[in-house]
Amino acid sequence: MTGPYGILSPVWAGTPTARLMSEESILRAMLRVEAAWAQALADAGEAQAESAAAIAAISQDPERAGINVEDIASQSPGGGNPVIPMLGAVRGALAATGDSDAALHRGATSQDILDTALMLLCREAAAVLLTDARRAGAALSRLSQDHRGTLCVARSLTQHALPTSFGLRCAGWLDGLTHSIRRLELAAAALPLQWGGAVGTQAAQSDALGAQQTAALSTDLAARLGLCPMPRPWHTQRQVILDLGSALAGLLAALGKLAGDVLTLQRPEIAELREPAAPGRGGSSAMPQKQNPVLSTLIRSASLAGPAQLSTLYLAAAAAEDERPAGSWHAEWPSLIELTRLSGGAAARAAELFEGLVVRPDAMAANLRLSGDAVLSERVMARLGGSFPGGRPALQDLVRRSAVEAVPLRGLLQESLGTAITAAELDQLLDPHQYLGRAQEFIDAAVSDFHRHDGTQHDTTHPDTAHPDTTHPDTTRTAAPSEGPIDHA
Repeated sequence: MTGPYGILSPVWAGTPTARLMSEESILRAMLRVEAAWAQALADAGEAQAESAAAIAAISQDPERAGINVEDIASQSPGGGNPVIPMLGAVRGALAATGDSDAALHRGATSQDILDTALMLLCREAAAVLLTDARRAGAALSRLSQDHRGTLCVARSLTQHALPTSFGLRCAGWLDGLTHSIRRLELAAAALPLQWGGAVGTQAAQSDALGAQQTAALSTDLAARLGLCPMPRPWHTQRQVILDLGSALAGLLAALGKLAGDVLTLQRPEIAELREPAAPGRGGSSAMPQKQNPVLSTLIRSASLAGPAQLSTLYLAAAAAEDERPAGSWHAEWPSLIELTRLSGGAAARAAELFEGLVVRPDAMAANLRLSGDAVLSERVMARLGGSFPGGRPALQDLVRRSAVEAVPLRGLLQESLGTAITAAELDQLLDPHQYLGRAQEFIDAAVSDFHRHDGTQHDTTHPDTAHPDTTHPDTTRTAAPSEGPIDHA
């Protein structure tokens, strides 16, 4: 593979998306477009079959024809894009073998070739990264169901708020991922051919072949390349790029949210989750006791880098002047490529992260107990506020006293209410399992939405949702009691 190797971009280094978006792949994609156009002309009787076959042979093995990435890149400043030196190299290779270049680039312009080549690569890269994103979604679906009854504390503004279930937290992560997958699928499926000629009129083609034949050949070319037909050239209307870029950035945002939460929950003082271990991963060069959360870190790095690439695409679209932009079109290329690499890398790391995520219910229970019964204060206020001696203000003071002085709320309530409330009623009132609202319903909805869109059937019926088994040997691992942290309670 000819670069990029990603020595400073470990999130996508070595991934299939990186290979698909390499400079070698870009060169080959441009040659594929030229070859497909030559063959379309030949099949329509508008070019010699021998010329089209010679161009196809070069596109399949450019190195053998003496065409390499370094030469094309070094010559690209002369014309401001890589298509011009590539055409020169192809013509030279054809001349060296005595083949005609009559079918090469006829009626096309550099932007037609490069835009279409990028659409080809982005379509293929989207298929790969969506596969990884769906793997991550399937793992989150399993986590949502396996841990629908695993209690943990919900945090708002960094503070303990109310009880929730880890399954619902995973379902929330799944919701964001499902939405971003759907959005990217739509954007990738709509990627079109770009074929407008010098200024978007197809004048050279229409003048030689007639408007009807030119339109038919454009449709045929799109089909050969597996792209959507082009209603009109979009050379200076870059909404196609913006739709794709926004969908990629949206996926990165969804994955960044997940990674940020997992990073927080892996802190030793919280210790509710742990990344899957693998040889050579997570070590420190200076502190051998550390096991760094590398997967989450890499995903988060990609999510933080994505918006800058997207902003370049929007700036370029707004500045696309005349019928061939000077600079704004050129600025798109590296940003679109990098945004695709980042998304592909983040999706691949997320699939590995969630397929092997280690869940620690014991730590979740211990952290929930840190707030004691006061974590049910919302319920206490709603149930007892109207009948409590002194009314709601007195009950609020009691709850605050419990939190500030670390006095058990149960004892304070018993002392204040006396025989007005029984021990059994207090047990029921302060049972966090009984204050999860519609959590089970929301989990089922998120899982069903993912699998309905994913095209698979999935049973979300759970007869016992209060305290289900939280282990799943084939998907995620629940930490053994010995792996859990010291009980904080």
